[in-house]
Amino acid sequence: SLRLNLELENYRVVTAGDGEAGVEVVAKEQPDLIILDVMMPKKDGLEACREIRNSGVSVPLILLTARSAEVDKVLGLDLGADDYLAKPFGMRELIARVRALLRRTQTSNEVDEVRFDDIVVDFKAYKAERNREPVELSAREYRLLRYLVAKKGAVVTRDELLDEVWGYNSYPSTRTVDNHIARLRQKIEDNSDNPRHILTVHGVGYKFVA
Repeated sequence: SLRLNLELENYRVVTAGDGEAGVEVVAKEQPDLIILDVMMPKKDGLEACREIRNSGVSVPLILLTARSAEVDKVLGLDLGADDYLAKPFGMRELIARVRALLRRTQTSNEVDEVRFDDIVVDFKAYKAERNREPVELSAREYRLLRYLVAKKGAVVTRDELLDEVWGYNSYPSTRTVDNHIARLRQKIEDNSDNPRHILTVHGVGYKFVA
């Protein structure tokens, strides 16, 4: 049903019957967008999402699930999903989200790498080093830092970060952004209490300064 409706919208669609096959298809076909059902055999959608993101694939990813609990939404988004659609859903809504994610990707001003102080971050390979030692960043932290770097010097609001990084407009609270920023600072700033690169603009949001 999904394939038929997407093909009617002139998208070329490849499918896989389980999570393991899905990860293989992504590696082989290099799609522009991925739709994963959470309840898949062999490897569920959350595990497949984690594996896909860990392999360095950063294209938009939508999770479909019958589970609508907030904890499942948070987990999926933190693993690197861009959007989350609970069943049952309308086909028009899914296609609208596909269009929006592809449009945002095509018009984004993302960077592939950033270097500052003793930090090197390769956003395409999902690798970060500090003084040549590996730094463990989550998929969400990579996406958050990448967006801030792309907007270098400009102030980015919390709502913009929720929309562009989380890709989920009804995410519970902008406090989520603050928590992720705090964790990111602890990993890349010399002094997270007095940051030099990810700066707070009080009452507005954040900006990145190299």
